[in-house]
Amino acid sequence: MPFRAIDVDVDEVEAGPAEEVALQNARRKALAGAAQAGGPVVGVDTVVSLDGANWGKPADADAARATLRALSGRTHDVVSGVVVVEDNRARTATETTRVTFHELGEPVVEWYLASGEWRGRAGGYAIQGRGGALVAKVDGDYLNVVGLPVGALAGLFGGFAAFLAEGT
Repeated sequence: MPFRAIDVDVDEVEAGPAEEVALQNARRKALAGAAQAGGPVVGVDTVVSLDGANWGKPADADAARATLRALSGRTHDVVSGVVVVEDNRARTATETTRVTFHELGEPVVEWYLASGEWRGRAGGYAIQGRGGALVAKVDGDYLNVVGLPVGALAGLFGGFAAFLAEGT
């Protein structure tokens, strides 16, 4: 489906239940994008949650190291909020995927940090890249962990066929 990415500058919420945080941030992004574009706008935000704490995008390598150590050998939730704004109306969905990490020794953590792949990633990893080596198990929508829960997005358009037809 053809699309145009719109850079938006919004203040993101960090504290609160992961589903509410992700949905509120996605709404802020979609509304900011709608102010710049015609047609439907999609806003998405992803939060990694472990034991009630949200792990967003690490600010630096030390924060990424702390995040990876916290996730090591544990199961966390990857929660995305999706908001479609069209004709001054917002449709919303959330998706949660459970991800279990291998036990990560220091050499693995340092190897991953050196890749730089953690930058700009909720939870400090990218499952579709080298970060896939950190993951022992995924329970749910893999694409949600990548960053765009396509099934949830398609559902906002009344299903996959309607989603595809909307873009043509």
